[in-house]
Amino acid sequence: MTRASKLYPDARSALDGLVADGQTLAVGGFGLCGIPEALIGALRDSGVKGLTAISNNAGVDGFGLGQLLETRQISKMISSYVGENKEFARQFLANELELEFNPQGTLAERLRAGGAGIPAFFTATGYGTVVAEGKETREFNGKHYVLETALVADVSLVKAWKADKAGNLVFRKTARNFNPACAMAGKVCVAEVEEVVEVGAIDPDHVHLPGIYVDRIVHNPTPEKRIEQRTVQGAN
Repeated sequence: MTRASKLYPDARSALDGLVADGQTLAVGGFGLCGIPEALIGALRDSGVKGLTAISNNAGVDGFGLGQLLETRQISKMISSYVGENKEFARQFLANELELEFNPQGTLAERLRAGGAGIPAFFTATGYGTVVAEGKETREFNGKHYVLETALVADVSLVKAWKADKAGNLVFRKTARNFNPACAMAGKVCVAEVEEVVEVGAIDPDHVHLPGIYVDRIVHNPTPEKRIEQRTVQGAN
């Protein structure tokens, strides 16, 4: 690996010099889909603590961001969905974990706004609920809106299917989810990918996230792809 290369040999070296105590991290994924598992594992092993994690959810017990909850490295979550994680619930109910709840679309738009350089925006979602408490509200054309601020992270950790060596990313199906928005919202972005190809091998029309947003790449060709909930049809 040359110094100018975005490709790093492993997740640990990809995070080297980037992560520190007290940082805010944006982490891609939705449920168990599109989770940068190798990078999360390396983050756990780094021992950094006091982290604020922006993510749709916190994985499950023992997997995804759930690993960092078990080691008490996360002090605050900015999330939309917090079910299916008993340790998350236990820490929150015991006042051991700070939580900033967001409607799912609002969370996505806050990340997108952060990446686009938009400091804040008005949305009708959440008006008149606890979500709007302490926030500015305004009326436009007879409808009420809540002011939501953008989210910007010190470091973004994302998962993609394919990258070229310039960092152009392709996401596969639903694994696209929050990953592009998280990548754009980070001051520095590290992408974990299943395939790495040469520059020019990806049709420009097929690029989901331009390489300008990606600073480091780590190759994880054999990720663990868990099934969150398996549904089977019984015999008729």
